Amino acid sequence: MTLIELVIAVAVIGIGLIALSSAVPIGAYGIQEGNQLSTATFLANQRMEQVRNARWQTGPPAVDDLTQAAFPDEMPIAAPYAGYNRIVQITSCSAGCDGIVSADLRQVVITVSYRPMSGVGVGAAGVTKSAVITMYIAKR
Repeated sequence: MTLIELVIAVAVIGIGLIALSSAVPIGAYGIQEGNQLSTATFLANQRMEQVRNARWQTGPPAVDDLTQAAFPDEMPIAAPYAGYNRIVQITSCSAGCDGIVSADLRQVVITVSYRPMSGVGVGAAGVTKSAVITMYIAKR
């Protein structure tokens, strides 16, 4: 009787371990996806801080470093973030930004895109995911 119980217990444990082993790739994918999205968000926030610190003054001397040319696109970003692309768009709100019209306001949109991992490795070519942050910056 003990041998039969032992065989049944081993079978039940074996089935449970097989079920758990099928969840490992899904868990690894989730961890990798979270890591990539966190990195993309970090890179977007990093650039936003640099944009926020750019000078845009009216007083003497008049300085305007808050321009598209001051923040060129990075495709790809330098190592160790070579799998990410960063694009900065700076738009004057003098003609309007989402219903806001002000010559003393600019809209900054930063997009960091990356090629996501799939459950079996690197995602398909041409498929990207992005982290996008937007901020309005007033003249100071």
